[in-house]
Amino acid sequence: MTEPVVDIDARYGDAEAAPVSWSEAERLLAEAELYWISTVHPAGRPHVTPLLAVWRSGALHVCTGADERKARNIAANPQVTITTGRNDRKGGTDVVLEGRAQRVTDRAELAALAAAWEAKYGAEWHFELADGGFAGGNNVVALVYRVEPTTVFAFGKDPYSQTRYRFG
Repeated sequence: MTEPVVDIDARYGDAEAAPVSWSEAERLLAEAELYWISTVHPAGRPHVTPLLAVWRSGALHVCTGADERKARNIAANPQVTITTGRNDRKGGTDVVLEGRAQRVTDRAELAALAAAWEAKYGAEWHFELADGGFAGGNNVVALVYRVEPTTVFAFGKDPYSQTRYRFG
């Protein structure tokens, strides 16, 4: 992953605000516990749901059951937005990642991702491997997606700022 082009939009922040560094935005993406994924229903309406994710090799990774709404939406339109941050008005930084969800099916990569989920979230999130994903309860396979960012925004809230990161 190449370093992004970083710019701050002074129209949406305090005059003294500096851009949030990419390393800080990447740290926030890696360390967050909860994320919200926005997908587009085939009928055109948005669908938003919370989920867990892991940051690995320059991308955010999510998983979902093949029959879940978000998986069906991704199959029809792989463009997604994933957000994380804090729900308070002052303090902290919210991060919005835009990108294309791509299935991960390589067994070695799935094994590494399963280990990353467990390392981040504990034994409750231990995954066995299945053909093309993670084995779930009731013989359900959880599909795993890699979302490499095309654009990321960091919204600082003390001082207010909007930093944009654009990737090649």
